[in-house]
Parts: sequence; structure tokens; C-alpha cells
Amino acid sequence: MASSSSYNSPCAACKFLRRKCMPGCIFAPYFPPEEPQKFANVHKIFGASNVTKLLNELLPHQREDAVNSLAYEAEARVRDPVYGCVGAISFLQRQVQRLQKELDAANADLIRYACNEIPPALPPHPGLNPIQSMAPARSRPIELRRRVDNQAGGFNYQQPLANFPLPYPFPWNENPSGNTDEGGQDGM
Repeated sequence: MASSSSYNSPCAACKFLRRKCMPGCIFAPYFPPEEPQKFANVHKIFGASNVTKLLNELLPHQREDAVNSLAYEAEARVRDPVYGCVGAISFLQRQVQRLQKELDAANADLIRYACNEIPPALPPHPGLNPIQSMAPARSRPIELRRRVDNQAGGFNYQQPLANFPLPYPFPWNENPSGNTDEGGQDGM
């Protein structure tokens, strides 16, 4: 905040209003002489007397934020007299919604692409239930086990809760040697 009352240089507000800038000028700290358009926009939209009343009602530490808000709204109103900064906010919200839709579409395409990479299911075998017949030959059933707290501080796993075959194999469950006869019991 620069005080323009020193060196006989009037602040932008006093210069615009063609009056003498007094040492206690309320505009001087917020409208420096280097930014005449800032006060011109604020004066055009809100009026100098309204801004003076507003600044006099505020505490000194709140005034700078108020002036910055007034200047932002005034500049937005000069650019868009009907909507002002609300128009800019609406534009940005529509842009966010459009980009969110594009992101959702890209994610859907990615999922569709990933699903097309799954090998087709084998024809059903007699004697197998329909869920097991949907799984490809290389997949292994995953056992879900319930974890139970042990008194010794560790965890034990009880018997499997369910045996669910997956329609595709997990790469981290694959045996590097290519042998798939192990039944999916990787160290458990």
C-alpha cells in the first residue's frame, strides 16, 4: 500500500475526481496514481460516494480486500454489463461440466477397450456350473478368506468363505514358468 499524498502526487481517485489529495485520503492506499483505470471502473459502476461510505464502514484491515473485490467486479461489469463476474463463473462452471463429461467418456472408452482385451469364454462343459464355465482356461479361482485376530499378535486366516472364478487371470498371480496346475495357492 503506497501513500500517494507524499511528493504532491494525487492518488488515482483524487486525480480522476479532480480534487486535492489530502494526507488522510481514504482512497490513496488503494488506488495508486499508476493505476488510474482501476478507480475509473470502480467509479463508473459503484460511484465514488458509495465506495467512500463502504470504506469508512469497514475496519482498516478489511479495506484492501474490499477494494480488490470492487475493482474485480467493476472490471467484469465493464467487460460484460449484464452478467459481470457471474457470467465468468457460469462460463467456467459449464467448461468444468463439459470437461467432466469428456473425462467420463474417455474412462468409459478405456473400460470398453480393457473389456475387449479379455479372451472369449470357453463353451460350457457338461457337469460344471454356469459360472465356472464362463471362466477362461487360464484363470484360477480366488479364495476369499476371513482374517481372524490371533492372541499372539499375528493374524490367521480361516477356511475360505467362497470360491469365485474370475473371467480373466491376474498377471501377478501367474507362475513365471507357465505352469498353471498349482490351483492358485500362492504361499497362503
